[in-house]
Amino acid sequence: MVKRLISANTSEVLAMNGQELKQSIKASEGRVVLSENVVGHEALDGLTTSEIAAAFGADLILLNGLDVLNPLILGLYEGEGTLATAKAHHDGQSIKKLQKLVGRPIGVNLEPVDPNADMSEDRLIIPEGRMASEKTIKEVAKLGFNFVVLTGNPGTGVTNAQIAANIKVAKANFKGLVIAGKMHGAGVNEPVVSKEATESFLEAGADVILVPAVGTVPELDDAELKEIVKLAHSKNALVMSTIGTSQEGSGASYIENIAIRNKIIGVDIQHIGDAAWGIQSPIDNIYALSKAIRGERHAIQRMARSINR
Repeated sequence: MVKRLISANTSEVLAMNGQELKQSIKASEGRVVLSENVVGHEALDGLTTSEIAAAFGADLILLNGLDVLNPLILGLYEGEGTLATAKAHHDGQSIKKLQKLVGRPIGVNLEPVDPNADMSEDRLIIPEGRMASEKTIKEVAKLGFNFVVLTGNPGTGVTNAQIAANIKVAKANFKGLVIAGKMHGAGVNEPVVSKEATESFLEAGADVILVPAVGTVPELDDAELKEIVKLAHSKNALVMSTIGTSQEGSGASYIENIAIRNKIIGVDIQHIGDAAWGIQSPIDNIYALSKAIRGERHAIQRMARSINR
């Protein structure tokens, strides 16, 4: 057995393998906060965006916009003010260093881009190191990430079918947690959430099903999401609800409302995205989410717990 994530120390958290981390999240009973942040911006006074998010209560850190074939994270090493200066410090140890700095499991977005996707908007071309493939997933494993998220940023042309295909590749080449699904349409003409897509993700081996939080995309209501949650849980998978539609900047009252609604539905992890500032969520909203789903006691102890324990 493992300790629940919301009460675990850094040494315990970073020693967990993928399945132990999954059990630790499950044992936390819907009280886990994941903060997504963009790595190509220096947050404040030489700090990474990840350190800021961890300081305000995030249990899991998700890196967005990271090229895993050239993994540069601004603020990680002294003197890194731009991506150009960051290149001089690239030593293959960036993720391990970040894990020690924040004391949290670290994950990365990889995008299962479908070249044949029926696009509803202009396609955004992204580097190879941000796309999901056997090559990039092997690099994720080599770098030491704790989890990988197979999803799509706006306009990248990620489809549910391609997500399912890449889950199989990830499970064959990566021992950490595999999280998969859509936060929004990613520029493609298909349902963001469906029972059929969820079943295909589960059959492919996803550990955690990613869904938009109720209140973030049109037409997704509580009953529809609850059906997805029950399906995932029946297959021993977890569910992560996501706020990835710029509403992470909509204010504390909105965040609190969404947090409670999705906790009632039964999700295991609540994600708050980076689109509000284009870097990460406003820090007071990370705290608002944390406090809403687990109360002040656990919110404060997560913020205060030393990374040296």
